[in-house]
Amino acid sequence: MQNIKTIAFDADDTLWVNESLFRGVEDKFESLINNYLTESDIKGKLYKKEIENLKHFGYGVKGFVLSMIESAIDLTSGEIKGCDIKKIIEWGKEQIHHPVHLLDGASDILKLLKSDYNLMIITKGDLLDQESKISRSGLKKYFNIIEVVSDKNEMVYSDLMNRHNILPSEFMMVGNSLKSDVLPLVELGVCSVHIPFHTTWQHEIVNAEDTNGKKYKELNDIRELPSFLKPQIISKN
Repeated sequence: MQNIKTIAFDADDTLWVNESLFRGVEDKFESLINNYLTESDIKGKLYKKEIENLKHFGYGVKGFVLSMIESAIDLTSGEIKGCDIKKIIEWGKEQIHHPVHLLDGASDILKLLKSDYNLMIITKGDLLDQESKISRSGLKKYFNIIEVVSDKNEMVYSDLMNRHNILPSEFMMVGNSLKSDVLPLVELGVCSVHIPFHTTWQHEIVNAEDTNGKKYKELNDIRELPSFLKPQIISKN
């Protein structure tokens, strides 16, 4: 911990609520399609379409909306009404402009850590959407570096460290996703902290074999981070 100089944070579901909004829209989508037919696995088929489309649209609300539209057309054999497609588009707009709800303690902890560490955001998704959330969150002032990337893997993280002249031994990543925020960093020899969120997208879930033997720290809450880094930092608040 004494060597850490830069701490990078994931954004969605690490600093503010995000995944719950997707699940809410999924429920609306399921209800909409049920007006046309009885289908037992609407959400499962939507998820499959989202994964198929990642290579085309990447992560984020816009790709999600396009996948819902395509799924609606497929599931209803083209019978989906234009007014219902418009509903799907409106759900996406509402999601993009939804108020940013910070997780408890996020702002206070960033303020506390800023005086001792170089703080960084590494988030994946649509550039416009992520930049907007960062700005509206009120947290931008705490970060020296903000990176919006199309994906999170070893190559991406390695490139970011090289570009910003960050040594793996002096770097820490904090996030809610084991798949995206923790395990790639573990492979690079970087200190990684997992702070689970109560809702996780299926695509981000890993199994026990993926984490077996991997060394990382798990905390219950972002407010536990200062005492994990060094207990004496708490006295500065």
